Amino acid sequence: MVALSHFLALLLSTSIFLFFLQKWRRSNSPNPRGRLPPSPPKLPLLGNLHQLGPLPHRSLQSLSRHYGPLMLLHFGKVPVLIASSAEAAREIMKNQDLIFSNRPQLSIPGRLFYNNRDVAFAPYGEYWRQNRSICVLHLLSNKRVQSYCGVREEETSLMVDKIRKLGASSKPVNLSDIIQCMTNDVICRVALGKKYGLESDFKKMFVDFVVLLGVVPLWEYIPCLRWMRRFDGLDKRVERAAKGMDEFLEVVIQEHRVKERRESDGCELDFVDILLDLQRENGSRSPIEDDTIKAIVLDMFNAGTDTISTALEWAMTELIRNPETMKTLQNEVREVARNKDEIHERDLEKMPYLKAVMKESLRLHSPGPLLVPRELTQDTRVLGYDVASGTRVMINVWAISRDLSLWKNPEEFRPERFLEMSIDFRGLHFELTPFGAGRRGCPGITFSVAVDELALAKLVHKFDFRLHNEEKMKELDVSESSGITVHKKSPLIVIATPHVC
Repeated sequence: MVALSHFLALLLSTSIFLFFLQKWRRSNSPNPRGRLPPSPPKLPLLGNLHQLGPLPHRSLQSLSRHYGPLMLLHFGKVPVLIASSAEAAREIMKNQDLIFSNRPQLSIPGRLFYNNRDVAFAPYGEYWRQNRSICVLHLLSNKRVQSYCGVREEETSLMVDKIRKLGASSKPVNLSDIIQCMTNDVICRVALGKKYGLESDFKKMFVDFVVLLGVVPLWEYIPCLRWMRRFDGLDKRVERAAKGMDEFLEVVIQEHRVKERRESDGCELDFVDILLDLQRENGSRSPIEDDTIKAIVLDMFNAGTDTISTALEWAMTELIRNPETMKTLQNEVREVARNKDEIHERDLEKMPYLKAVMKESLRLHSPGPLLVPRELTQDTRVLGYDVASGTRVMINVWAISRDLSLWKNPEEFRPERFLEMSIDFRGLHFELTPFGAGRRGCPGITFSVAVDELALAKLVHKFDFRLHNEEKMKELDVSESSGITVHKKSPLIVIATPHVC
């Protein structure tokens, strides 16, 4: 640690020296061509990396308030365009969507997803179009999502039973863990055909996998620091995670090949079944290789489990912090349920306030606050500024969802606002795009929302919640974790009292 601190101090002092040198050189050289977006002062080598805190979406929001909704930053040698307004987001994800649809080639996702053979991180092109088409038409179509209704209803009921058993002994319930377990079981059954419990080796592998996805090594931004790879241990961690997940998925695929399950046998096809069927049907015309199947399944699993559990955890956190809102939602859900023991998905259409609660939670707590970065494929102009080809693009949807010019009292949790407006989160309204929009928008919105809405309805229908340590609701810790997905930093621990009709 001492050696590392000395190294960082040396790097910072060198950067400061070079900063003033560069500033002097710029003052004695012609102005650059074009009208570039506003930029904060940057240091040589580091660029603007020193201005990013542990929660980049918050740091970038602070910078945008000073420099404007479209900024040009430099992360080391990498130019990065930061969009923090609905107007800028619309320009990038709609008006100029095509030239903003590429992905930067990131070293760690590339190795974890079989050289970017998935959908989320694959570069824009024919391969990506084919794979996205498979996801949209065969894995996540409305008909396919509806076919998994039974899985969602069964697993959310099991979640309720688990909470009820713990609540019977008045023990505190780790609601974060229970939500994560439920979403894991739903995605396992839908994607892989059976559950792989969180107590298994699969849990540790998956946790490591997700953590690594959120890591961008310093040497990726500053190539001259690549020598650090020999000492930071990151390569070994990535290799171990990739190998472990590959071996696990290889077993899953071989089990499916032996079993050859079919819908005609009374079993709903899972994602692996569907992809193997497409592999056999395509044959030599446009073969789907095993590595592509693994990469797509990993995509579905990673996006589904992490996004769904995070969104539901934040929704419950805000409801517990706001008892009046919780009571309003419970009244609606219990009125629709009346004397029924179970809530079904068809009941959700009669619950507009529940849908407003989910929208408001996604507004305040977008699971991926900066979305997955894009990369510009040609020079263009955005809101009057010149942006060069190869520039990396990050859209701060977290900041847009808190924009005072778009939202009244944006820091407040107020679902009622969505009863008064037609704004939705499916990529048409750029004030609220937690799932992205355009060609690179998330294809799994319908599936994710179906799980979250049903689970939320069952939780508030069956239980009354209070905090286990009697702290004031408004003082409930809402600190965020860092990573590609922003979870609640500390688990949500509650006392769940079964509701008596």
